[in-house]
Amino acid sequence: MSFFSSMNVSATGLTAQRLRMDVISQNIANVNTTKTKNGGPYKRKVLLFEEQKGNEFQNMLDNSLESYASSGVKISKIIEDTKPLKKIYDPSHPEADKSGYVLLPNVDTVEEMVNMISANRSYEANVTALNAAKSMAMKALEIGK
Repeated sequence: MSFFSSMNVSATGLTAQRLRMDVISQNIANVNTTKTKNGGPYKRKVLLFEEQKGNEFQNMLDNSLESYASSGVKISKIIEDTKPLKKIYDPSHPEADKSGYVLLPNVDTVEEMVNMISANRSYEANVTALNAAKSMAMKALEIGK
């Protein structure tokens, strides 16, 4: 793996984690949104990560496993979480049904904060890997002097 390839892998990781933090922030911001454009309560969004393939599978078979190199990570989809919505009894709420129940988003603030910490740590790990690759490149240039 070349220096630029390792930097590219870290850069794609940084981009993916930044988007993950944006989606988590959106989930937290809509924790009490009972009415969206579609009419129902907000539904939690989740990212699906996927490996960015550096080589096609046939090339991997033709050559060897050593020639296969990942070129990072990408977001394949942003989907709505399938967890059931929360139903609370609050007859004074403007969105309450005839029975007095209100449907709230399926967002758990504690879970979102844990996911935000995880995304932040992953982002930091990618920054560390990027800095290590940069440092190795700089040392290699110093050797050539």
